[in-house]
Amino acid sequence: MDKKLGSGVYETEHKFYPTGWCDLDSPLSSVNLNISTTLPFSPSTSPAKKEQDGVDEKKQVQKKKVKELKILDGKSSQNLSIFLGSFRLPYEEIKNAVLEVNEKILTESMVQNLIKQLPAQEQLNVLGEMKDEYDDLAESEQFGVVMSSVKKLMPRLQAIQFKLQFEEQLNNIKPDVVSVTAACEELMKSQAFTKLLEITLLVGNYMNAGSRNGKAFGFSISYLCKLRDTKSADLKQTLLHFLADVCQEQYPDVMSFTDELIHVEKASRVSAETLQKNLELMGRQIKTLEKDLETFPPPQNDKDLFAEKMSSFVGTAREQHEKLDLLHKNMEKQYNDMGEFFVFDPKKISAEEFFGDLNTFKNMFLQAVKENQKRKEAEEKIKRAKLAREKAEKEKEEKLKRNQLLDINAEGDETGIMDGLLEALQSGAAFRRKRGPRQAANHRRAGHAVTNILAKELMQEDAPTSSKVPTKKKKTEEKEEPKLEGAESLEELLDAAPTRSN
Repeated sequence: MDKKLGSGVYETEHKFYPTGWCDLDSPLSSVNLNISTTLPFSPSTSPAKKEQDGVDEKKQVQKKKVKELKILDGKSSQNLSIFLGSFRLPYEEIKNAVLEVNEKILTESMVQNLIKQLPAQEQLNVLGEMKDEYDDLAESEQFGVVMSSVKKLMPRLQAIQFKLQFEEQLNNIKPDVVSVTAACEELMKSQAFTKLLEITLLVGNYMNAGSRNGKAFGFSISYLCKLRDTKSADLKQTLLHFLADVCQEQYPDVMSFTDELIHVEKASRVSAETLQKNLELMGRQIKTLEKDLETFPPPQNDKDLFAEKMSSFVGTAREQHEKLDLLHKNMEKQYNDMGEFFVFDPKKISAEEFFGDLNTFKNMFLQAVKENQKRKEAEEKIKRAKLAREKAEKEKEEKLKRNQLLDINAEGDETGIMDGLLEALQSGAAFRRKRGPRQAANHRRAGHAVTNILAKELMQEDAPTSSKVPTKKKKTEEKEEPKLEGAESLEELLDAAPTRSN
């Protein structure tokens, strides 16, 4: 029979081999030996392994027994277990954090989930009586057993939640109150905005002249947003564009009203009704906490610091709330005064609506100014382009004329000369020339000389030569006097005559 010597090592015929293989020198090496069939038991099914499996099964059965719920329902238990698993804190540590009001452990989200997921007080009281069965309870019910020992658990958690949220509530209410108050003061002090309203009223009365609205004494602020609905005949501009253009060119001081109304945008996002509700809720929470502290039981142990810390907090909270309430009353007074100033009913028109319309008009006015600027730039660009085009055409025409004159002078074209002569004849300039007395005398002398010469030639030559006399006579008129007297023939006389210009 085989004998086990160690972990997986057996003795067979004085040969040692581990489980699953044998010595090559052994006669068994040539045999296809199945260890699981030759050995008395397989290592995988050892007694130790079977014993371990039995323990695991017992634990699983015991665990199943623990998960059985006795007080809580399945859904509540599951939600509470998920919440506890997200924080991974011992139950006693959570309990002590509530007693000590430890804000390092108790975050706002944690306290909010505790209030939401904790079982009702009746269930907590029942779980508190099941301390002896703690090990047999589910995890969620075990947590309920631990937390049930805290007196007035739910009021504690609600007070802690209010303390953690108080600073946030204060920061949400105070800026809104300040914004509305500042917007009212800016609007009533703005001279530029008042002047803008006067100009708008004047333009409206001019446009409505002759109608029943032509002599209005005022208008509602909401009508400022409707100026964009009135358009020009070409539909390119609106009444708001015209108003912005008039203010920019003739009343430049009015353009600063957009810079004076700084808090209007923030005030347009404030709901006076929500502001009032939040302020009242804060006051009720402070009163509730004060009443709870008056009837709160003494500390249940040394770690219970709830009453001490909350008493200090409630005093500071009361002081902050009173200051905030005064600011809110001042805001309401400022808004009512502004209603009297601009003649509207503050009860019918809320601050959110009033400042919303005003902020919309402010943005529309700035947009109209930008559009006017773009339009003027486009018109100026078109004008410059037109002037540049006309200048280029004029320069082109002048250059063409200069080139034509240069071509006439260079080529000796007689067409231009003949045009000039024709123009002189048509205007009569060619017949208005005046001759000086000396030139007339010279011409007379030249005429006598020509006559004498022609008489001589007529006597010597035949008749056909006489047809040339008139032409030569015309040319000899320009002969100078000394040379005319010494000339013996018509040819010499013509050669000696000076050339006339034009």
